[in-house]
Amino acid sequence: MNKLLQVDFEFNGPFGEEMAQVLQGLAQSINQEPGLIWKIWTESAANKLGGGIYLFEDEQTAKAYLAMHSARLKEMGINEVRGQIFDINQSLSKINQAPLI
Repeated sequence: MNKLLQVDFEFNGPFGEEMAQVLQGLAQSINQEPGLIWKIWTESAANKLGGGIYLFEDEQTAKAYLAMHSARLKEMGINEVRGQIFDINQSLSKINQAPLI
């Protein structure tokens, strides 16, 4: 069963197009992560937050990614990563055109 992973953390930028240029390689590498179906990148310059919403094939791959990503962010100087794995209500999500498989 697919799982949704929500991640956020304090982030001082860059944001917007500058972020897209700087993190393009990272974005491409994320496509190679086991179980990843898609990612939506999230950012808030006003609140100094970065993060993402991910769809994984199952809970095991979502948990593995969260552990690996938290460690990677820690190496980048980000000490507190908030991550939550959710079940998805497929029936209701389909009503609202959720990009699920």
